[in-house]
Amino acid sequence: MTLSEAELTVILLSLKVAIWCVAISILPALFMGWLLARRDFYGKTLLNVFIHLPLVMPPVVVGYFLLVTLGKRGVIGSWLFDTFNISLIFNWKGVVVATSVMAFPLMVRAIRHAIEAIDQNLEVAALTLGKPPYYVFLTITLPLILPGILAGATLGFARALGEFGATITFVSNIPGQTQTLPLAIYSLLQVPGSGDAVLKLVILSILLAFAAIALSEWLAHRALKRTGMRAG
Repeated sequence: MTLSEAELTVILLSLKVAIWCVAISILPALFMGWLLARRDFYGKTLLNVFIHLPLVMPPVVVGYFLLVTLGKRGVIGSWLFDTFNISLIFNWKGVVVATSVMAFPLMVRAIRHAIEAIDQNLEVAALTLGKPPYYVFLTITLPLILPGILAGATLGFARALGEFGATITFVSNIPGQTQTLPLAIYSLLQVPGSGDAVLKLVILSILLAFAAIALSEWLAHRALKRTGMRAG
């Protein structure tokens, strides 16, 4: 299992992308999960459908829409490039965008279910005692949904590690720039006699996913234990 420089680069890039994916998505996912769970408004169903579209659409289609909107000639991409000299294609930042779009629905879904599972009487009781809504959210809602947030973060992290279709369509498969673990495995599969190298990356992918889930379970267990101690 000795790693070559190229394999180490792939792994580090994959971890970097997955961490950034969770970092930039977790707060918007928390807000959207709370909005869908606690508020009724005109267009809620349409918003819910829009958020979850990447779950049911082919990833290649998602990548195509990212390309035509965020590419250098896209509606938003051209403005970003002309105004701020920011280009999202053919670099790791574009990989983060692609993986975030694909992971976001999973994170929202996990957080929303966690919020819906809370007894709203706890929040109402705190509000009737004169506590402001932000205080109720920070001291009651947030600690109770922490396991759901961790679950959403884990799902997002794992989805980012395994994302393929949207990434290769939007930012291509460039070694050292956009080539994550799934793309590296795909490239090696096209090379005759690369079975050992493919197996090594497959095993590493499984180990990383297993480690992420195990860490999430441990953190969720600690969060539940602390919540139970506070309730007691």
